[in-house]
Order: sequence, then C-alpha cells, then structure tokens
Amino acid sequence: MEEPLVLVSDESGVRTLALNRPKSLNSFTGAMHGELAAALDAAASDAAVRCVVLTGSGRGFCAGQDLADPAVAPNLEPGAKPVDVGATVERFYKPLALRVRSMPVPVIAAVNGVAAGAGANLALCCDLVIARRSASFIQAFAKIGLVPDCGGTWLLPRLVGRARALGLAMLGDKLAAEEAERIGLIWKCVDDLVFESEVRAVAQRLAAMPTRALAATRAAIDAAQQLEFAAALSHEATWQTELGGAHDYLEGVAAFMAKRAPVFSDR
Repeated sequence: MEEPLVLVSDESGVRTLALNRPKSLNSFTGAMHGELAAALDAAASDAAVRCVVLTGSGRGFCAGQDLADPAVAPNLEPGAKPVDVGATVERFYKPLALRVRSMPVPVIAAVNGVAAGAGANLALCCDLVIARRSASFIQAFAKIGLVPDCGGTWLLPRLVGRARALGLAMLGDKLAAEEAERIGLIWKCVDDLVFESEVRAVAQRLAAMPTRALAATRAAIDAAQQLEFAAALSHEATWQTELGGAHDYLEGVAAFMAKRAPVFSDR
C-alpha cells in the first residue's frame, strides 16, 4: 500500500496534519491536495478536535506546487496549447486557503523547514506560524514568471506592508525565519531543539481555550480589514451578542469570579 500523502495524528484535542512527500519537500500534487482537503474537512467536523497543527514531514514544510505535476507542467512542444495554471489555482489553492481561514478551530502552521511559493502562503493563511530557526520562507513565483497565489497578494501587504511585500514577491529572496518574525510576517521563530515542544505547548494551550471565541476572533479581525471603524465596532457588538449567550462566556465569568480554572467546551 502507498503511504498517505497527509499523515494524521491526535493528542489531547490537537490534530496534526503532516504533508507527506518528504523527498520532494512536500510539494503539492493534485492527489495531495485531495487528501489535505479531506483531512481539513474531517477535522472541522470532529467535535473532539479543538486545534489543528499543519506541518511537513522530513526537512521541509512545503515547497509549493510540484512543477512536474501534469496539472501545471508546461507543454514545450511548438504550437502546443498553454497549460492553464489559473485553473489549478481555482481548483485547488483557492479552496485550500478558504478552508484554512474558515476552520472552526485555531490552526497553527508548524514550519519545520523551507516554505516556498504556495507553501509559504499556505503557512501564512494559518492563525499562528511557529517556525524553526533553520526554516525559511521564499516567495518563489517571480522566478518562474508567475504572481504569488494561495492568498499571497492579499496576505503579504497586510502582514508586512506594501514595500516589503513587493520586495519579497519581486526579488524572491530566501527570508530566514528569524527575520520573518522580526518584520511581522510570522508569529514566532524558535530554536530547532525546542521547536516541537513549543508547538505542542501552544497547541495544547489553544485547545484548552474557548475555541468558538478564537475562531470568531479570526473572523472579526479579517472582516475589520474591509470595514470603516464605526462598522467594525458594530461588528464587534454583533459577535459579543452571539458569544455572550454561549456556555463559554458564562463558564469564563463563573471561573473568574470563583478564582478557578475554566473548562471551555463550545465549538
């Protein structure tokens, strides 16, 4: 039997999804897209899952699209019809980015090695990015005559500003994880020796928190980027009305008043 292209494991409410094409630095094929989409949907529908960790097997996180995949490999025969790379984005990368950013639980990108092209932007789609100090991020698209995809054009300027976004996207230089943290591209860079324990600790912390409120926080912050200030204030009130009638708010207040640890369960 062929080994799965996405490895799935569970620990105390945390589901880890590991891209599993280590010999090709976990670059994407249509088949791996299919397995990852199914794994994300399964995690979203499983009430026992309270946090998702997305990582890679071997020495890389994800090198982006496998350019040998028939879906994107150009036909070099004279007069041949060009391959429609945009169709691959619409079929695979757009649904992937939207799925990650709409998960009902927090999503951590545990970047264990190089994250290039769509692999880099997949990581940036996640709520928190924790990277090994030896990891790196590369917007490799311009090097093959393309623009950033998997949400890169939307994410980069919002994370680091237009000037840095253009520099990263146009030059395609390798960005060390420590520098990525310094400029605000990612949440945290940690030493390689403590990387796994740090990811586990943050994931377990998120899993113990009010999951529904965390997912709503993501949604509210994303929505506010498109709103005027007054509209954002009203949007916050709408969320507080919904969350204020839920179990976790009542439990959180009761635990605070009683000076005890809360037990959250909403999702």
